Amino acid sequence: MKVVAFIGSARKKHTYNAVKQLMNNLQSFDAIEYEIVQLSNYRLEVCKGCKTCINKGEEFCPLNDDRDILIEKMINSDGIIFASPNYFFQISGLMKIFLDRIAFFGHRPLFFGKAFTSLVVQGVYGGKKLVKYLDFIGKVLGCNVTKGCCLNSLEPMTEKGQNKINKILNKQSKKFYSNLIKKEYTTPSLLQLTMFRITRTSMKLAQNETFRDYEYYKKNGWFESNYYHPVQLGPFKKTMGKLFDKIAASVVHKR
Repeated sequence: MKVVAFIGSARKKHTYNAVKQLMNNLQSFDAIEYEIVQLSNYRLEVCKGCKTCINKGEEFCPLNDDRDILIEKMINSDGIIFASPNYFFQISGLMKIFLDRIAFFGHRPLFFGKAFTSLVVQGVYGGKKLVKYLDFIGKVLGCNVTKGCCLNSLEPMTEKGQNKINKILNKQSKKFYSNLIKKEYTTPSLLQLTMFRITRTSMKLAQNETFRDYEYYKKNGWFESNYYHPVQLGPFKKTMGKLFDKIAASVVHKR
């Protein structure tokens, strides 16, 4: 198995050390190959918001940077970690630029069955909402998400503070490893099912083969499926899924 971690910090300090420690913990459980990717070592241009990647396809993006190199690392991994310092109560600019450059996966998710978790390292406050955001992105990408964690790394670091970080990372490593070895598709929540069914029905009625999203959904059989991946839905979710299809259809017809 291989795990790749993307770090939104140019420094090899607290965020990097936390990721390294988590990877070492994983290796103590199993013979896991890992790669730590510092986004600062790659050329990522700022998204222009032209929507070309969404409407025509990511290969038509006018930017010529290292985006596809990073995507390839995600594709070839079994587990993905997003790690960022808390900069002014938000993820780092590096991490946000990276997420903007892969935003088309929000329309065409690809990473089903891959384990995901997040790490946020901060001084004092605000990191929990950043963990929640990164975990949400993991779900949007299609991953099986292990709830991320937030670490406080005030300088100078005390022995007590480091022990607390060690304890959190030990626990996080075990949870992520458990998710990593499952390699299974998860049952969608009601919210995830709602978003899928409304999105696909709206797309089916409002778009055609000239749109990459439409083409992608048709190719994967998502216009007829219960969800993105094979899943058994209970009677309640089956009924709600049909209801969401009808709601989406009525909205499109009213346009």
